[in-house]
Amino acid sequence: MPSRVTAVRPAWAIEGGRITIEGSGFPTDRPRIPIVLVGGVQARVVQASTAALGVIVPSGLDGGSVPIKIEDVSVDTPFVEVGGTFATGLHQVDNPVFDADGNLYVTYSGTRGQQVPVSIFRVRPNGTRETFSSGIVNATSMAIGPDGQLYVSSRFEGTVYRVNADGTFEAFARELGIACGLAFADDGFLYVGDRSGTVFRVDRSGNAMPFATLPGSVAAFHLAIGPDRAIYVTAPTLSTNDAVYRVTRDGDVSVLSAGFGRPQGLAFDSAGHLYVIDALAGSSGLYRIRLDAPGTPEMMLSGGALIGLAFDPHGGIALAASEVVYKLSVGLRPMPVASSQ
Repeated sequence: MPSRVTAVRPAWAIEGGRITIEGSGFPTDRPRIPIVLVGGVQARVVQASTAALGVIVPSGLDGGSVPIKIEDVSVDTPFVEVGGTFATGLHQVDNPVFDADGNLYVTYSGTRGQQVPVSIFRVRPNGTRETFSSGIVNATSMAIGPDGQLYVSSRFEGTVYRVNADGTFEAFARELGIACGLAFADDGFLYVGDRSGTVFRVDRSGNAMPFATLPGSVAAFHLAIGPDRAIYVTAPTLSTNDAVYRVTRDGDVSVLSAGFGRPQGLAFDSAGHLYVIDALAGSSGLYRIRLDAPGTPEMMLSGGALIGLAFDPHGGIALAASEVVYKLSVGLRPMPVASSQ
């Protein structure tokens, strides 16, 4: 029976991630397993059968739609979408964030209480990185407000800062505990996750009140607003069975999807699907959750010790590990902010 490839799963990849080439008739009855080239670079094969080859994506690829070649297998060439390195020299602890022009903001957060030379970098769409703001201690989470300005939390100071276009900043809200995740709702309220277990609601004047209580986290709270106007939260613990939580605008908390290991950054695409980074070693990657079927998350990309993600308004996705950001052009856009009813 001639060899054939039927699928590559997941369809997206970054260096160090695992993909599985599915098919039939792969030549595994020889003294050695077939050589697999991803983008012309030999990949390490970690599992082999006549129906599937599991390989680790090699480093050094430029990114984009990359061909896969299997030794002595003459089939139509399959492709995998590989994220190229977009920014390095970072210390990211939550999602990066895009502005409306496609500029990506990333942080150098540092260890607790550490004063670093640059708190926030701006990466232009062409990949040029520039200093944007300095002086915020432990810059943690970011969000673009309804005024178009960047808001940044400091987990060390328990403060959210509003950052001006020239990189200067001013305190917007204080006394927010170990302030982490940020998300603006369509009514202009800002929701702030305190790693100790509280989600605060902050009005347009910066006045904060406790809104909801969740289990505390060992890392950071991460927040996103869904198409149903609910707040979605991850709060990673030391358990291997963490949940993604849903919080209504009345503050009622429920579990959306369980079974994650240290879920972290999350964001919604324009179709209303929720993407979640799972950071558990051995199964880390990017998962997609349909709100109408939350019990069956779909792996979209594996590996990479990822922390956060953001959707590019021009149709792509940025995936952040601690020290590097990868960018894929996959046609996805962020969910538009719904108007208040």
